[in-house]
Amino acid sequence: MTHALNIVWNPSEGIDLGFFIIRYYSLMFVIAFGLGWYIMKNIFEREGESIEKLDSLFIWTVLATLIGARLGHVFFYDWEYYRNHLMEIILPFRFSPTFEFTGYQGLASHGAAISIIIAMYFYSKNVLKRPQLWILDRVVIPVASGAIFVRLGNFFNSEIVGQETTSAFGIRFIRDKFSPRDAVNATQIANPNEAYNAIATDPKFAVLLEQVPAKHPTQLYEAFCYIFVFAILFFLYWKTEARLKSGYLFGIFLVLLFSVRIVVESVKESQGGFENELGLLSTGQWLSIPFILIGLYFIFTAEKPVKVEH
Repeated sequence: MTHALNIVWNPSEGIDLGFFIIRYYSLMFVIAFGLGWYIMKNIFEREGESIEKLDSLFIWTVLATLIGARLGHVFFYDWEYYRNHLMEIILPFRFSPTFEFTGYQGLASHGAAISIIIAMYFYSKNVLKRPQLWILDRVVIPVASGAIFVRLGNFFNSEIVGQETTSAFGIRFIRDKFSPRDAVNATQIANPNEAYNAIATDPKFAVLLEQVPAKHPTQLYEAFCYIFVFAILFFLYWKTEARLKSGYLFGIFLVLLFSVRIVVESVKESQGGFENELGLLSTGQWLSIPFILIGLYFIFTAEKPVKVEH
């Protein structure tokens, strides 16, 4: 039987500058959007579009991603909680049982996908003055690259982990097993980060470390697969005439990215949602199926624009 490599994952919160901590999750988002802007800049230059329009595209995409991902989590995964705590949907605080700052912990990629598609409709109509599918065929390239870094951010946060495993890929996520309060109570060390480090390195707390099971690093599985999704889209746009077939690249993106989601979800821990009501598949898998079907539709109906002879 193959056993896990016994990798203990307990990263720091981020890069400590003394007066400010750059959290890894936030840094991954900054890299994702920054790289996305650079990729779209090259695309706009190739297509003869104004860079001024790129700035508004950046703003539209950032807002759509964050708002859509947040609402996606609320409605797809945790509506039972949020329907009784409506203010917490838009505010990064928890009001009960005690008031505390939580940040926006729940972000769902399916919600982000829906909101980006909606945002591109209004952007294409009001700013770009081109068909919606024109921008969707191109914006999916930086979106695919961004997905890589978002999943790396999840890995640094020890969230969206996989099921327990004895395979060589297993990683022991200390911060998934113990909440900050649990770590503090178990070690009697007041600072949560110091408590986590003690569990990871101090032989005195070896019993606590033994309680941490090895789990599939599903964030890394997804990030690795998304590299290929991005590479395929990048190649098709720059090296072939696929960009001339309206809706084709958008369809390829939907089929590839959400097929990855369906496969990786099979070893991912339950994220909640409506899977108990429907059964058979996880919430993430059920949500991915419509995107794949829509993607297949666009792939098979994509046609090059007809040139009108004058």
